[in-house]
Amino acid sequence: MNTTASQFHIFPGAVHIHTTFSDGTGNIDQITKAAKKAGLKWVIITDHNNTDIEEGFYNGICVIKGEEISPEASDHYIALDIKNTIIPDKGIKNSVHEVRNQGGFGYAAHPDESDTRKNNASPICWTDKSVIPDGIEIWNWFSDWADNYDSSNIFKIAYAYFFKHKIIKGPHTETLKWWDDLSKVYPCILAIGGVDAHALKISKYLIPVTIFPYKDMFNTIVNYFILEESVPESFEEQKNLILNLLKRGKNIIINRAVKNIYPLIYKNDNYLTVKLFCRAEIRIIHNGDIIFQKRTDNLSYELEPDKKYRIEIYLNNTSWLYTNFISL
Repeated sequence: MNTTASQFHIFPGAVHIHTTFSDGTGNIDQITKAAKKAGLKWVIITDHNNTDIEEGFYNGICVIKGEEISPEASDHYIALDIKNTIIPDKGIKNSVHEVRNQGGFGYAAHPDESDTRKNNASPICWTDKSVIPDGIEIWNWFSDWADNYDSSNIFKIAYAYFFKHKIIKGPHTETLKWWDDLSKVYPCILAIGGVDAHALKISKYLIPVTIFPYKDMFNTIVNYFILEESVPESFEEQKNLILNLLKRGKNIIINRAVKNIYPLIYKNDNYLTVKLFCRAEIRIIHNGDIIFQKRTDNLSYELEPDKKYRIEIYLNNTSWLYTNFISL
């Protein structure tokens, strides 16, 4: 199989978005206009304990609904491809079970938020890791920001707001370890990146201020697919394509705020090919260990049968890209 970059179609979208149906401030029209300006093709809305939005195409964006099943203090679960709203009144184990009963799948949301924050935002973690989700939100932009936001004085507050991308650190080490450990036992533990977009408004000032507008968030953590065929035109076909690709772990997670390009990562026979279009540090991970590390813009790596690999890429020592697990 001889593959060239021109054969692929890049299909980017954002997951973990809140609207006025929960604690977001935007409606579907506003959110999809922001997504279109940011160059996205699809979004998945995950309001807290609510699935009232109407799916479909809005402003050319494919809108799919899910739910962030949200107990008050912990164990939030991003549920996709479900038929009915799931109320979080019987514990997270029951929520995971109910999602599967409805034919859906889900991700543990921001499972390892820091309990040493220097601000008043209480962490919401996955408290019982003996409860195994279908997947893990390995990187949540808003959670990452909140973990590193220091509100101890006005200067640090201003820095965190105006230079917000500089305090983003990347996925928690504990989260990646949990994912790697689970993947040694289970055949396919999925990963996703979330923006956790709310476009929160602060109205105590003379002019109301929107904290992290939707368009800004859509220029951070994106999930994208590399397709060999063009995207179908009908909504149902696009929705099914997106959900099926997510369910198979075909999404690649990238923080566009680090560099707004979409690298090509694909299998070519029994080789893993990486084309970055810029030089960066590529790490190949197997069983939680780095087995290959090189700074380059182009890589071909031979895969071994019965092994699962994933890729991390760092640009100027900054977390940039994470794949799901890849195998022959």
